[in-house]
Amino acid sequence: MTEPPYLTGEELLTTTRSVRRGLDLDRPVDPELVKDCLRVALQAPNGNNRQNWRWIVLTDPAIRADVAAVYRAAFHDRNAGALQRLAELPEETRSVLSGARALAERLHRVPVLVIPCIEVPDGRLPDGNQAGLWASLLPAAWSYALAARSRGLVTAWTAVHLDREREVADLLSLPPSVRQGALLPTAHPRRTTFRPGPRLPLEEVLYLNGWQAV
Repeated sequence: MTEPPYLTGEELLTTTRSVRRGLDLDRPVDPELVKDCLRVALQAPNGNNRQNWRWIVLTDPAIRADVAAVYRAAFHDRNAGALQRLAELPEETRSVLSGARALAERLHRVPVLVIPCIEVPDGRLPDGNQAGLWASLLPAAWSYALAARSRGLVTAWTAVHLDREREVADLLSLPPSVRQGALLPTAHPRRTTFRPGPRLPLEEVLYLNGWQAV
């Protein structure tokens, strides 16, 4: 098996992409490799060291298919209008939406689906600011994505299924206290090199000492 290329820290941070089209759907992923990535993720910061994250790893084809069906329904509900006028959209928007549709249509074939969750009392999200709650989960989910990339895997960060979160929870028999935060399809890539994504220059989004543009 070919070893994944060594990546510097900066390269890892700037070239870990959401891969939607370039997933190798025919190559299996070793579950132990996924566990290794999750062990790295568990070192991420979390509030008061409560570690109330929970990780659902789906490898069974039938279960993946059930979750993917809910995901597709949520995707088409959310994007029906945009998909009908896809040709009229700006090129970059059209590319992103087309990639997202490709992922939705093939999600059941992705070898591993990882759902990061957080356990909260009675499953009730707090009123008002929820930043502290999700800051105890989402950094770990991103650490998982980085760890996967460093091991020759790729992921796609998505949360479309949360429009139908309860349906997925019922499929997976999740207790009411467990809330889902994202969905990370995980696979080997069809290519191994990635470039930084298109981003606005720092100067267009940087403010110093208040709402003063640089």
